Amino acid sequence: MAAIGVHLGSTCACAAVYKDGRADVVANDAGDRVTPAVVAFSDNEEVVGLAAKQNRVRNLSNTVVKVKQILGRSCGDPQAEKYIAESKCSITEKNEKLNYEIDGKLVSPEDVAKLIFSKMKETAQSALGSDVNDTVITVPFDFGEKQKNALGEAAVAAGLNVLRMIHEPSAALLAYGIGQDSPSGKSNVLVYKLGGTSLSITVIEVNSGLYRVLSTNTDDSIGGICFTEALAQHLASEFQRSYKYDVTGNPRAMMKLMNSAEVAKHSLSTLGSANCFVDSLYEGLDFDCNVSRARFELICSALFHKCIEAIKKLLQQAGLRADDIHKVVLCGGSSRIPKLQQLIKELFPAVELLNSIPPDEVIPIGAAIEAGILLGKDNTFLDDDMLSVECSAKDILVKAVDELGEDKFMVVFPSGTPLPARRQHTLQAPGSNSSVCLELYEALEKTLVKEDGRFAQIVLQDLDVKEGGLHDILTVLTMKRDGSLHVTCTDQETGKCEAITVEVAS
Repeated sequence: MAAIGVHLGSTCACAAVYKDGRADVVANDAGDRVTPAVVAFSDNEEVVGLAAKQNRVRNLSNTVVKVKQILGRSCGDPQAEKYIAESKCSITEKNEKLNYEIDGKLVSPEDVAKLIFSKMKETAQSALGSDVNDTVITVPFDFGEKQKNALGEAAVAAGLNVLRMIHEPSAALLAYGIGQDSPSGKSNVLVYKLGGTSLSITVIEVNSGLYRVLSTNTDDSIGGICFTEALAQHLASEFQRSYKYDVTGNPRAMMKLMNSAEVAKHSLSTLGSANCFVDSLYEGLDFDCNVSRARFELICSALFHKCIEAIKKLLQQAGLRADDIHKVVLCGGSSRIPKLQQLIKELFPAVELLNSIPPDEVIPIGAAIEAGILLGKDNTFLDDDMLSVECSAKDILVKAVDELGEDKFMVVFPSGTPLPARRQHTLQAPGSNSSVCLELYEALEKTLVKEDGRFAQIVLQDLDVKEGGLHDILTVLTMKRDGSLHVTCTDQETGKCEAITVEVAS
């Protein structure tokens, strides 16, 4: 029996099929193994993939890109606000839900994702020559319950039978059989995913076939598109130097340069130089420019530095050294860049760098292998019974006040904590207070706690006032497998107690 693994990224989507004990990525109708996650709307027709992307210059306001960034999010969400500000498609809110406004019609992000999933399903079924709907889809580690639900609903609406959602780093490990081929012993694996719009780094402890996330971080300020933009800016400078025209303020011209820069960037991963030619870039002038790999590396040197510093920062957060990492898995199309691979090798000189599977195909292959496991057809590669451990997606923190009266935050559930989990925390407050307020926050990074990250507070009232002493409030926090959080606060002296339950904390 066959099954499908689908990875929907911000910029691209990819499908792999599992059949006869192996997983392979399948090519779409254009012959490409990766499909742009771009949907264009025109004259009651929806076009998905390369054709939509190529025609975007002429149909900018009706072409949806990066839909994954807004899935399951609502107005007021910082990520959604950033997306809306950058979107060339008009986005409006109706009934507390965000929708694209296209030719006077409202189209939900879920409907756009459904079209992309439908394309992936069609691609997989064409390769298999049969109707196969059993699918495992991948989700980023930092996706909350709403984002997961929206992604799952879009896949189901496309006619897929979702067997399971699997975190992207776990899928990457499965693709290489890590922890399965030699189940005994403990090792640390760093999964480095440089996708189109973000950089995600995760350190996973593999112990007897069980994966445990030690630390993870996603940086939305850097992705493959940043390298493309840097190269496009260089091309604009070269055009200005040759023709004395500044096109950086012309959206149409810059879109053409972005398309040319992206093609050149891909070429430079395998060739020493690439030619950038744009027909009628501006005022009828054609533009032709050759870019060497050395020039590209110089243009993007600051970006490379940022990509490597992110690894060092994560290791520091996890309390690990480079020597503590045993393997590095590369994911995401932009991790193909030779200079980046070289810098990672220099950081981990004694570590095996796994890139034999094309980085933009690793995650869907892992998802397809997982689908094969769930169908019970992979007796030789992996055990049929697989333990799935849900983890908290974000850091959960308690707000307290230090001796100087300054706010301080203490992490009670670090992101990646296996669920269910229970924590105890003693909150101290001045005895002169008759009430104590406990506030809970969530954050992707404990150093970046924002006021809008507060998701719950519990107030213990009518406490006995005592001068010169302290109230000791015992807080017990229990997070269940579904992400719900139960909090109990008890005054140690009087036994006075308050409790709340937050449906989905993370």
